[in-house]
Amino acid sequence: MNKIGNFRKWILGSKKRIAIFVILLLTVGYFGYKGLTAKAAAPQYQTAQAEKGTLINSVTASGNITTANNVSVTIQAAGVVKEVFVKNGDQVGQGQTLATLTLDQASQQKQAAAYASYLTAKNTLDAANAKYNSLQNTLFTDNQKFINDAVARGLATNDPTYIEENATWLQAEADYKNQASVISANQSSLTAASLNLSQLSSNITAPVAGEVRGLTIAPGSIVTVTSSSSNSTSTSQVLGSIFQEGPTQAQVSISEIDAPKVTEGDKVTMTLDAFPDATFTGKVASINTNGVVSSGVTSYPAVISFDAGNKHIYPNMAVTAKIITSVKNDVILVPSAAVQAGQNGQITVRVLKNGQVETVPVEVGNTNDTQTGITSGINEGDTVITGITNPTAKTGSSGATSPFGSRGFGGGGVIMRGGGR
Repeated sequence: MNKIGNFRKWILGSKKRIAIFVILLLTVGYFGYKGLTAKAAAPQYQTAQAEKGTLINSVTASGNITTANNVSVTIQAAGVVKEVFVKNGDQVGQGQTLATLTLDQASQQKQAAAYASYLTAKNTLDAANAKYNSLQNTLFTDNQKFINDAVARGLATNDPTYIEENATWLQAEADYKNQASVISANQSSLTAASLNLSQLSSNITAPVAGEVRGLTIAPGSIVTVTSSSSNSTSTSQVLGSIFQEGPTQAQVSISEIDAPKVTEGDKVTMTLDAFPDATFTGKVASINTNGVVSSGVTSYPAVISFDAGNKHIYPNMAVTAKIITSVKNDVILVPSAAVQAGQNGQITVRVLKNGQVETVPVEVGNTNDTQTGITSGINEGDTVITGITNPTAKTGSSGATSPFGSRGFGGGGVIMRGGGR
């Protein structure tokens, strides 16, 4: 019986010991789980360091390379190309013959009429120059007569002879000056007649000196032109162009929001699809502040001059320009996501010091797409919070939204509350 009793006591003691062990195990597990989950639930801070640097503001615009350095080779005559004396890439002088045409009958008639107009304009100018010389002689004679008589005869200003000779001299001076204007007008008429004749000539010539580009004719090619039904004038056909060395230019369209920020002389960096590995620099040469409206949208064309071009940059190539509107040096910079809008319009930045978060009022300066300049409130080297990640939250972030950037801007590291970087 004693053995049975002792066995029962041992069994009961074992159960009690097992129960105590289980209770201890559950207790340790519970508090361990609570500790682990509490630690896992602690928010994580995305951070960056405030640094001193240069804050650059810019606006982006797109457009095309213009034909500023290309002068078109045009003609208003029709016919068959007889000879071509140059090829693309050749250097030519102004007025050099590039090719010749065998004109069709209609163009021959137009050429004859243009030549007659040219001769008429030339004769008119010659006659005007001859009259100019004559009037100059008359002016000199009348002036000398007036001066000589006034001195030799002692004429007073109220003397009839003085008045008459003075009037004659003044009229001769007016006629002489007026004739100069006549000559200027006649010279313009002759220039227009000469250009018209060259457009209808059988000789295709270079309008300026430079490099031949885009020449599209060969012996036997047919050159045709179209005529306007309203005035029977011909439309010029472009046969090529002459490229002249000089600054390459582009025209871009600036939005009405960005246009007030841009001024002539602003520096520009540019990229072209044709040169993906190159960046070009330049400046804003001009901006059309009148604007252009298309489909209800207003934009402002601006011309950009390249600092250095490339002979393989051709007209109408696409260009993207970043126009630098302001540059601020030695500025305390933080990611824009670190800047928060507080109550009553107060701007703040959360700073992490010794593992503790402090909300610091700040004053801000300029800002761009990614950075904000701080004028007071924090110092270079301060660790600022750019975002908070809560592991238990579905959204993955919490906190106020920055007025200058998106929430949760990637910072310089991740810090656990109460822990180290």
